Amino acid sequence: MAWNEPGKPGQDPWGNSGNNGGGNSPRGPKRNGNDDLSQLLKKATEKFSGGDGSGGLNGKATVAILGVVGVVWMLSGIYIVDPAERGVVTRFGAYVEETKAGPHWHLPYPIENVRIVNVDQIRTSEIGYRSDGRNRSGSVASESLMLTQDENIVDLKIAVQYQVRSASDYLFQTVDPDESLRISVESALREVVGQNTMDFVLTEGRNDVVASVQQKAQERLDAYNTGILITSVNLQDAQPPEQVQAAFADVVKAREDRERLINEAEAYSNEILPVARGQAARQLEEASAYREQVIAQAVGESSRFVSIVGEYEKAPEVTRNRLYIDAVSNVLSSTSKVFVGSSGTNNLLYLPLDKMVGSGQATIPFKPQEMMPSTQSGSAANNGTASQPTSNIRELLRSRELR
Repeated sequence: MAWNEPGKPGQDPWGNSGNNGGGNSPRGPKRNGNDDLSQLLKKATEKFSGGDGSGGLNGKATVAILGVVGVVWMLSGIYIVDPAERGVVTRFGAYVEETKAGPHWHLPYPIENVRIVNVDQIRTSEIGYRSDGRNRSGSVASESLMLTQDENIVDLKIAVQYQVRSASDYLFQTVDPDESLRISVESALREVVGQNTMDFVLTEGRNDVVASVQQKAQERLDAYNTGILITSVNLQDAQPPEQVQAAFADVVKAREDRERLINEAEAYSNEILPVARGQAARQLEEASAYREQVIAQAVGESSRFVSIVGEYEKAPEVTRNRLYIDAVSNVLSSTSKVFVGSSGTNNLLYLPLDKMVGSGQATIPFKPQEMMPSTQSGSAANNGTASQPTSNIRELLRSRELR
């Protein structure tokens, strides 16, 4: 059945009769949205005020609702701080206190607020370069290029690791403490580099540069009350500018070659000098031993001579003959050929002792003692030729010398 049929008033869904302006319109009457909102507000007001005959809400229920809301609001002020964190409480934006690990309570928002700061986290700031999540780095020339004391330019890149030492100072003493750290470190680095030469910064002075930068930057951060503690400063790269790197590499190579040659020379010197010192010490010891030997032999010879002199004084003739015979024995014991002659004839007797010994034939050894002159007192007077064997031996020795 169609709405608003002729002759059936009151079936309009908007509650309008056919005589209420536009009732014959197929789209229905036009309504104002503000009127509907006003009606809803009016009905809600009447319900809470009891105007609809329900008597309104109970006063105890209202108090209970307000109590629950208050409890929830108070419980919202409970917060927990982890051991690695610090809580900074502010009241209407002003600093109140700094809380440590554990559960705490503060006046709920909007009266008080809590900001949690991790003080154990190691943060990193990069000077001279920027790295992304894939460990790729890009140089920032405005930060990395610096002038040294000898008016050279070096390209330095460092990474600074730091922690938050005071959460309240970190949040409220400076506008941007991380940026203050970066600027302080860069300023300290330029100061240190400007006080040293290029060779010192790029070679043996790298550790000194890093230590000086950390000290100066920390002093400035403390003066600014940033609440930051620098834990380490790492020199990532130190090299000359890209335009002169090839020439600088040649210089470095030449310096390394010089150091290598110096080390080789020192090694050779360390190897030769001990050997030379050892040889010199050995020769000194040998000379000392030879001196002692000669002295000992001389002393022995002199002692023997002194003893012989004593015996010579007792029996001069016997001692003289004995000495002569000993000398001849020493000479003949080292020769393999002997010629024996006589003063009364020109014949010589040749004894080839070397061939006789080699053929295994028995030989009669030469005994000079048989030719010794007689020591009896009457022999020389009877024969008149007591010294003849001695003269024969002398002639034999003289002939041997002539050969």
